[in-house]
Amino acid sequence: MSGQSLVVPGEISPKLSVPGNIRRPEYVGKPAPTPYTGPEVQDAETVEAMRVAGRIARRAMDEAAKHIRPGVTTDELDRVAHAYMVDHGAYPSTLGYRGFPKSLCTSVNEVICHGIPDSTVLNDGDIVNLDVTAYIGGVHGDNNATYLVGEVDEESRLLVERTRTALDRAIKAVRPGRQINVIGRVIESYAKRFGYGVVRDFTGHGINRSFHSGLIVPHYDSPHATTVMRPGMTFTIEPMLTLGTYDYEQWDDGWTVVTKDRRRTAQFEETLVVTEEGAEILTLP
Repeated sequence: MSGQSLVVPGEISPKLSVPGNIRRPEYVGKPAPTPYTGPEVQDAETVEAMRVAGRIARRAMDEAAKHIRPGVTTDELDRVAHAYMVDHGAYPSTLGYRGFPKSLCTSVNEVICHGIPDSTVLNDGDIVNLDVTAYIGGVHGDNNATYLVGEVDEESRLLVERTRTALDRAIKAVRPGRQINVIGRVIESYAKRFGYGVVRDFTGHGINRSFHSGLIVPHYDSPHATTVMRPGMTFTIEPMLTLGTYDYEQWDDGWTVVTKDRRRTAQFEETLVVTEEGAEILTLP
C-alpha cells in the first residue's frame, strides 16, 4: 500500500439544482428506473444524439479535472462538473438515479466506484476517479477517468497508466460478429501480466435512451457473455483494476464500494458504438 490514509465518509452537502427547462431522465424522483425494453442496436439519429451527450460528459469531466489538486474537496469537483452540464443544457445523469445525491461519482484511492462527492479533501499522492454522465436529447453519454493528485508513488502511477491501456486494448478488440466476452478476455489477460485484480461485480453496460439497458459487459473472460456485437450497438467499457484483490465491501451509504484489502484501484470508461470496422468512441472531447 502507498502509505496514504484510508478514505472515510465526509459530510454530504445539499443537492445542486437543475433549471426547470432542462429535460430530466424518467427515473428522477422515482426509486428506480423503468426497465429498458428497447433494442441494443440504435438508429443513426440516436447515435448522433449520443455523440452530443458524450461530448458534454467528456468536457464536463475535463473541466472538473482541471481543479484536481491537493486541498480541493470532491464536493467542489462535483460542483464544477454540475455547472458545466447544466450550462450546456444537459442533466447530470447520476443526480437522482436510484437516489444518488450528486452529479458525478468521485472514487478516491481504494474506492472502486460510486464514491459520493462530499467534504473529503484530496491529498498529495492520492488518485481520484471522476465518473460523469450527461443526459441530453433523450440519451446518455457516460465516461470516467482516474487522475493523479500531486506527486503520486510509482506503483499507483503505473496502475493508472495500465488501466487506461487495458481500456484502449479492449476498444480495439470490438468487432461486429465477435462475442462480448472478447472484451473481458483482452482486459484480464493484460492485467494478469502485472498481477492486478480485475473487478467482476461491477461491469460495463448497454447505454442509449436508458442509463443502463440491461446489457452486461464484463471486464474478465466470462463464459456467459456470449452476446454477439452488431453495428449500431452502444455500450460502455470501464475496466476497474486493483493492486490486490478484486473482492470488495460497500459502505453503509449503499453506494461507495471499496477494495476488501483497501489497496488502490483505478478505472477508465468510454461510451462506444459498434461500427462496421470496429468501434467509435462517443465520449471524445
